[in-house]
Amino acid sequence: MTTRLRGHRAAIDAFLAANNGGALHHAWLLAGPRGVGKGTFAQAAAMRLLAEAMVPGSLPPGLDVPDDHPAAKLIAAGSHPDLRVLRRLAKKDKEDELARSITVDQIRSLGPFLGTMPSLSPRRVIVIDAADDLERPGASNALLKSLEEPPAGTVFLLVSHAPGRLLPTIRSRCRLLRFDPLDDVDMAAVLADILPDADPDERAALVRIGEGAPGRAIGYAGLDLGAIDAAVEAIGRDGDPMLTRRAALARALSPKAAQPRYEAFLDRVPTVIARMTALRVGGELRAALDAYDEARRVAAAARSLSLDAQGTVYELTGIVARLASRDGGR
Repeated sequence: MTTRLRGHRAAIDAFLAANNGGALHHAWLLAGPRGVGKGTFAQAAAMRLLAEAMVPGSLPPGLDVPDDHPAAKLIAAGSHPDLRVLRRLAKKDKEDELARSITVDQIRSLGPFLGTMPSLSPRRVIVIDAADDLERPGASNALLKSLEEPPAGTVFLLVSHAPGRLLPTIRSRCRLLRFDPLDDVDMAAVLADILPDADPDERAALVRIGEGAPGRAIGYAGLDLGAIDAAVEAIGRDGDPMLTRRAALARALSPKAAQPRYEAFLDRVPTVIARMTALRVGGELRAALDAYDEARRVAAAARSLSLDAQGTVYELTGIVARLASRDGGR
């Protein structure tokens, strides 16, 4: 199967070397920023491990598995008996929202799976995406017991955006694989794979906005965030003495239909300010860093308190406007 995994050559090579050398560790911690491809790697690695275990030596080198392989077909249908993928479940009363955590009951449900022999080969795989979401302390401690004494042939793949938040005892039982942000070439290739019908200009904007994380970029697809970034950058560069730019953004982002773009705007303002800090020194740098902290605080409060969208847009763009040069007017 042709995967959408791009880049991460060092991590892929380290995993394949361990697997091909017969020294595959039973637990792997896939660590790196959110959205860079750790989950995609976990899916590809799980399929590869299960497919090659069915008929050893039957696959070409690498991670890929042909679409017509029995393991690939079973995984695509969600019915491979030797694979378990644990994620946060949908809330019972709100199916469009996810539960806060991977629960202890979900981890304990692995008991019967681990208590019997694998069905199709000597190997089984458990993917936890993301381990950061484990309910503490119950789910974390329950997982630790499985990691301490795993049945033969079991491989755990733990995705983590913030491994420092995991129990040290969990980290100590895993081999670490690091995943860094992608470069622009790999970003463009991923987005071309996933968004083949997108306008090339939009994909180019998403490459820049995604900052090496395809998952983040895909979440912004169709929102024309390039225009939002450009508007915020113009306010930060030139100021907005007549409030016209701030008013235009507020009008565009405050209607209910614009909620997805407004949510993205809350993410983008601190990021745009962070880019501006690279061009500043001394007192101007200090002002930009203070503005970044303030923008993050306002954006977080807007979400948690459901603050008025129009007022929030004015407040955030006002923080940006204060960074404009004196020549631009404030």
